[in-house]
Amino acid sequence: MIKTSIKKVIFLILAFLSFFILSAFTNRNSDNNKNKISSETEMCIECHKIYTPGIVTSWEQSRHSKTTPSEGLQKQKLERRISNDNIEENLLNNIVGCYECHSLNKNNHKDNFEHNGFEINVIVSPEDCKTCHLNEVNEYNISKKSYAYHNLESNPVYSLLVNTIISNKTFKNDIIENTKPSDETRSVTCFGCHGLEIVVNGSKKIETKLGDMEIPNLKNWPNQGVGRINPDGSRGSCTACHPRHSFSIEIARKPYTCAQCHLEPDVPAWEVYKESKHGNIFSSNESKYNWDSVPIKAGVDFPTPTCAYCHNSLIVNNENEIIANRSHDFGARLWVRIFGLIYTHPQPKTGKTFEIINKDKLPLPATFNNEIAKEYLIDSLEINKRKELMASICNNCHSSTWTKNHFAKFDITNYETDNLIKTSTKLMQKIWDKKIQNNKNPFDETIEQEWIKGWLFYANSIRYSVAMTGSYDYASFKNGWWNLTNNIGLLKEKLLLKK
Repeated sequence: MIKTSIKKVIFLILAFLSFFILSAFTNRNSDNNKNKISSETEMCIECHKIYTPGIVTSWEQSRHSKTTPSEGLQKQKLERRISNDNIEENLLNNIVGCYECHSLNKNNHKDNFEHNGFEINVIVSPEDCKTCHLNEVNEYNISKKSYAYHNLESNPVYSLLVNTIISNKTFKNDIIENTKPSDETRSVTCFGCHGLEIVVNGSKKIETKLGDMEIPNLKNWPNQGVGRINPDGSRGSCTACHPRHSFSIEIARKPYTCAQCHLEPDVPAWEVYKESKHGNIFSSNESKYNWDSVPIKAGVDFPTPTCAYCHNSLIVNNENEIIANRSHDFGARLWVRIFGLIYTHPQPKTGKTFEIINKDKLPLPATFNNEIAKEYLIDSLEINKRKELMASICNNCHSSTWTKNHFAKFDITNYETDNLIKTSTKLMQKIWDKKIQNNKNPFDETIEQEWIKGWLFYANSIRYSVAMTGSYDYASFKNGWWNLTNNIGLLKEKLLLKK
């Protein structure tokens, strides 16, 4: 009797599970009569929903799981989120699933491997995303972000600065010895944001719930730096802003995403923004924003600007006239670069800032005496063009006089902070000339690091505060004028003490 009851219970449980699975399968396929799941992706889902359910859930919440490329191309041009009109026929009518992304361009992927009967790439690169998002990837490929790894690693000055800061230091025979930091250390410091090169070193066996599995052995993985070098040779990581596997435009547009890297003390954009009037309104009204809208209607979908709004989003007015086109070159609307070594300067013509050589024969956009390398930087015509574009964005909510005066205040701030940095740099040069400090490595001694703070922390804090109408406490007492003035005093005292 007991055995019979147990059998009935087991039977009922199995029946319920079968019904549940069948219903789920039927409902999903019913919902997707229009948006078809490929048989390959279906197989991926059936397995991964058991072993990595979080990935599947993220994907199911994405637009990719609900829309085919064919449907995306049928939208009005302004509403499109897809920019390649020539997608391969076999990809057009399936929703964008696991297999559609992880099987592209196999011959270029050194991280391709056999996985349960399929040839799969571990990493989905921008060149893969380019299959649908052609314009976005092409724009990104010319940006400073795309070259972020090279702009550190291939510039001997920046590379020396980075390696000095994060090097392994040992005290021996009354001398501090520096050794190059490990890639593990680099991956969680500057190169965590800038990216590292993902290298395939053969294969390795791992234990899984399904038994042993052989996969590519990836060095410097995981890493989602914006200038990451991928196993297919491409640069960048779309998931730095559009996190996998939801690839959410909402998340990418929110300033919290930019705050992953743009933080004080060197790039205090997030702290300045959240204390600005714009940031204050955003914090109060975040739930009222139409984060998913394409295009963004100025003053309607976004009550106030966010980072993405000002720097790269497609913005229209109430008549659907374009105010600013979408761009994934995040410096394309900027005319001045306020973050650089050592002074502000016009934006570079290309993202390859490591190619710049100034008159001092250094790979920097300006000499120590602030003479800019003009041939590598945008000219006055391009500067004015970009100013007018940014002004057109501001003028949707502000009067033209307000915008003009704001830009003028910003230009004067850049000029005055550059003057103070020029003063501190002259003092530092005097210290080097008098052999008070060895300039073989200009970044490793305490007084040199005080000089670095002047242009890397304090001047930047002032500039960001004014550019973003932010907390003027940042511009004055919190990493601002107070610190910059004190910094010059420390350098002067060091010089006078050795006279």
